[in-house]
Order: sequence, then C-alpha cells, then structure tokens
Amino acid sequence: MNRYPLWKYLTVLVALIVGLLYTLPNFFGESPAVQIAGAKTSVKIDNSVLVRAQQVLAEKGIESTGAFFEQNGPVGAVRVRFATPDIQLAAKDALEKAFNPNPEDPDYTIALNLLSASPNWLTAIGARPMYLGLDLRGGVHFLLEVDMQGALTGRYDSLANDVRSSLRDARIAVSGVERSDHSVVARFDTEQSRDDAASELRRRMPDMAFTNGTAGNSFLLTGVLTETAIAQVQSHALRQNIVTLHNRINELGVAEPVIQQQGADRIIVQLPGVQDVAKAKEILGRTATLEIRMVDDSPSAMAALSSGNVPFGLERYTDTDGRPLLLRRQVVLTGENLQDAQPGRDQQTQQPSVNLTLDAKGARIFRDVTRDNIGKRMAILLFENNKGQVVTAPVIRSEIPGGQVQISGSMNAQEASDIALLLRAGSLAAPMSIIEERTIGPSLGADNIKMGFNSTLYGFLAIAVFIIFYYHLFGLFSTLGLAFNVLLLLAVLSMLQATLTLPGIAAIALTLGMAIDANVLINERIREELRAGLPPQQAIFHGFERAWGTILDSNLTTLIVGVALLAFGTGPIRGFAVVHCIGILTSMFSSVVGVRALANLWYGRQRKLQSISIGQIWKPKD
Repeated sequence: MNRYPLWKYLTVLVALIVGLLYTLPNFFGESPAVQIAGAKTSVKIDNSVLVRAQQVLAEKGIESTGAFFEQNGPVGAVRVRFATPDIQLAAKDALEKAFNPNPEDPDYTIALNLLSASPNWLTAIGARPMYLGLDLRGGVHFLLEVDMQGALTGRYDSLANDVRSSLRDARIAVSGVERSDHSVVARFDTEQSRDDAASELRRRMPDMAFTNGTAGNSFLLTGVLTETAIAQVQSHALRQNIVTLHNRINELGVAEPVIQQQGADRIIVQLPGVQDVAKAKEILGRTATLEIRMVDDSPSAMAALSSGNVPFGLERYTDTDGRPLLLRRQVVLTGENLQDAQPGRDQQTQQPSVNLTLDAKGARIFRDVTRDNIGKRMAILLFENNKGQVVTAPVIRSEIPGGQVQISGSMNAQEASDIALLLRAGSLAAPMSIIEERTIGPSLGADNIKMGFNSTLYGFLAIAVFIIFYYHLFGLFSTLGLAFNVLLLLAVLSMLQATLTLPGIAAIALTLGMAIDANVLINERIREELRAGLPPQQAIFHGFERAWGTILDSNLTTLIVGVALLAFGTGPIRGFAVVHCIGILTSMFSSVVGVRALANLWYGRQRKLQSISIGQIWKPKD
C-alpha cells in the first residue's frame, strides 16, 4: 500500500543529486578578477591575448588562480582570477601598462570584475552560481539622460533627405533643401513650384506640418514635425538606446545588467560586480552610432588628400587597416534605419559577407543612392567615444532595391561576425549623458548576503525545532522535505541563471513558511484518519491522498498571485515573484513526493505496523 515503484524512488534520487550539483556553485563565493576586452572595433580578442596576459603576469611575478578565454557570440574576452583584491589591483596595473602603452588612445579595456570561484568540473557540467543583484554583489549604478533634442536633430537630418528624394521623384524643381534647427527648409525659384511641392509633401509625409514663406527672391517651404510625431521620435530613441545598451553590455561580458527606463527621458543602468567606476563609464561610452556616407574617390579629392588637405564638404577618416579616406559630410542613412545585420556568405563567391536588412524608409533611400552612384564606394562608419572609424567601404555594383544589402570584400568569417555585431548592436538613436552615479562596495553586498542568509537559516531552524517537537518522526520527514525544497529552489534558480536580490531572499524565507504548510496538512490528515480508527498503513495512505486536493488548491491560488506580480510588477517586485513562483512548484514536489518517499521507505515494508511516530493524537471525548 505504501510502497513506491522503483522509478519514483529513482526520480527523487535524481532530483536530489541534480539539486546538490547545481546548488554547490553558490557556496564557493567569488574571486577577484581582471577582464580584458577590446576597446576598438579593429581589436580582436582571442587566445593569443590570453597567452600574452599570462606572460605579462609571469614577468611581474603575479600569480593567478585561473585564466581563460571566453567567446560570447562573436565577441571574446580574457578573464584572469586572483586570490586577493590586492593581487587583483597589481595585476590590473601591470596589464594596463603592457596592453595600453598610450593611455590616451587605449586598444584594450582592462576592467576589475568578480568571477565564480567554483571548481572547473562543476563549470564543465554547466553548474554555475546564481547571478547576484547590485544590492548583494556590489557594483555601479548610473542614471543616464537621453538627449531628446539630439534625437530630433537626427530625425530632421533624415527628413531632409526624404524631402529631397520625394521632390526628385515628383520631378519638382527645388533650389535646395537643408535642416535649419528643428525644421526642414526647401527653397524654390517659383511660387508654383513651392505650391506643388507643398501638396506633394503633405501627401507623402503626413507626420509633418508645412508652412509657406519668402526670403528675398526665393520662395520657402518650412516643415516641422507634429506633436504626435515628436513624441514618437523621442519614445523610439529611448527604446532603441535601451536595446543598444543591453546588447553592447551583454556582449562585453557584464553579468546580468539591469537596464530600464525611468521617466520620459532617463535610463537606469546597474552593472553588478563592476568595481571600477571609470571602466564602467568606458563600457557605456563604447556604445556607438552608425552612419552610411559616400566616399569621394575623385582625382581632385585624392590629390588633395595626398597633399594633406581636406576639401570643403568632405571629412577625413581611416578604415580598419589605417588607410585614409575622404567621405562626404552628407549622411545617407543612420542606425535607426537598420533592422538587422547577420554574417553570411556570398552565394556566388562563397566569401564571407554581412547581410543588412533596412526598414521601408531606409530601403527607399538606399535604392535611390545606389542607383545614382554605381561604381562609387559607400562607407559604413561607426562612431565610438566620439571617434569615427570606417568599418567597410564596398563598391556599389548595381542598384539595390528591397532593403536587403550584402557587404562583401576582404574580410574573413570572424571579421564578418564582428561587423554584423557592431552594426546590429552599436547604434544609438540619441546621445546620452551620465547625470548620477553610485558605487556599492562588495563589502556592503557581503553584509546583505550574510544577514539574508542568517535570517533564512534561523527561520528554517525555528520551523524545524517546532515541527519535530510537534510531529516527532513525521516532523523529521517534513524537515528533510523542507531542506529538499530549498535545495531544489536554489538549483532551479542557478540553472535558470536568475538574478538573486534582497527581495529574492525574502521570497525564499516566505517559501519556507508556505512549504511547511503542506506537510502540516498531511500530518493532521494522518492524525485524523488514526482518530477514525484506521490502521496506521491505511492512515498514512489516505492522509497523503486526501490532503493532496487541499494542497493543490492552496498553492494554485498563491501561484496565481505570483504570476500576477510577475506579469505586472517591475524591478524588485518581479525578482520577488520569480523566486516565489518557483518556490511554490518545488514545494509541491518536495512536500508530497519527497516526504512520502521517506515515509514509504521507513514504514512501507512493515506489514504488521501497530503505531507510527506522529506526535500526540488528540481524541475527542464522548
């Protein structure tokens, strides 16, 4: 009657082993480390950087506890662990001097970090510790303000190009189109041309309001965005900047950053584990803006370049190989027109390439530009830390319609992946500035962890003492089931690589109190069956079976509340809800399946069972 089949015992055993393995990394703590990443698009991080870092440390007599190269998508990083923070700081200084001989123009980002100290064999099976939030791990907190006026300026630059293209398609003569502050001004020689242009542009560009004017002998048409369109531009700029920050910081190896909107024009960025505020700023500063411009390869331009002069209307840049190029100041496309960028191969030559997908407006502009500039070169620029660099400058072979663009040339597969990453994740829709910064030291985080751990431990011990005193052996079973529940909860959070914060620790403590409720229901039901005169074996069987419905109902209603918090909450509330929901599911398994496995192992094979240890069974008086 009270005997599990072998597969159920094996299921509980496997769950116990998995819980132990995936919970263990959380108890090894973290080691101080130094992270080496590329500070420029042309700098590649690979195993040769790891070998060089080890050589530098060996020459300085600095011992490390582990060093490895980690590839995160197309971006690589070298991480070196050390025994103490003092050794970490000495290693950082040594690596900084060796890798960045010119501090004004660094090639590498040498940043302080914290890494898990768990053994390599646990890491090899995918057992990693939970990420810790800023309040537990320490790190840096930034409040960024998005320059909405800059976003509008970029939008008006793009609209000026749209006005030129629309008037050219409609064959309306125009003297010139330019952006003037936050407006687009078109000049015409005749009033009729201006009126025709106003009708055409109002039809094609409903987001703009146009007014007529004059200046000397010229007829002006001035266009400004409507209030609704301005709000859309600002909202899009904020969303795109958040996505860009996520991509860039994730690719640079910062574990579980918190990046979220605050108000209408601000973004909160929290980088747990980053101890160096200056390097954290550098990581944020690496977010790049993307521009596409035309290259001027005319004989006169090349002659001026060779003589060291830059003609009016052109700018001098260098490509990834250091060769100078002259680019036109007019921006053809910006990063806001790019929907996706993926590495691939040319179907004809099988050479590595980068495949771009543009939005509808970008596809139209790109079609017109490529049609009018066949045989000329088009440069893709990335601006990092206010410095522009030409990523690639391919020759336009034919008109490219449809918004599907392929960039190919002298690049290998790794370079194609790198370019795709930077184009996909490196575009900011508007500039940003840091208006607030805070540093939370790791010692404060360690104190929070200690207090949270102690409160949970003391709560567990208090429950264990009471439940064992009140239910005797079945109380011990319940206590072991409660420990099994905590083990499973921590293991699942580690497998999901969830971020644990102080609200999460509060949810763990709450889960302990709620999980024991299921065992109280079971134990009281067994007592009730014994009072009714059932034999002990039947009382155990019916106690578990009949308490299950009540346990399911109570946990299901609590789970509904947890899901609502997860769906509609933000920040700490969501962190609490995640731990809360997972804790409910693990408690149902441990309280019903795990505890019953213990009861079946202890009592199931006793055929002539006369009594069970479940505390005082109060019988009502007749």
